[in-house]
Amino acid sequence: MMRHRLLVAVVVGAATAGVAVAPVAVADPPYKNCSEAHADGRYNITQDDPAYSAKLDRDGDGLACEPKR
Repeated sequence: MMRHRLLVAVVVGAATAGVAVAPVAVADPPYKNCSEAHADGRYNITQDDPAYSAKLDRDGDGLACEPKR
């Protein structure tokens, strides 16, 4: 009887844990243009950064919003 209760508790716990995990929504990049990024102090945004957007990478080198030279 004790094993049965333990098994039920484990199954219910596993099922509940699976329900608690929800997928993460993907949002648009936070900056509409590099002027917004620069105003926020952001330069050289890399491709692995959530703020990166290909439209902000003018020369296509993987760095967005590079400072002007």
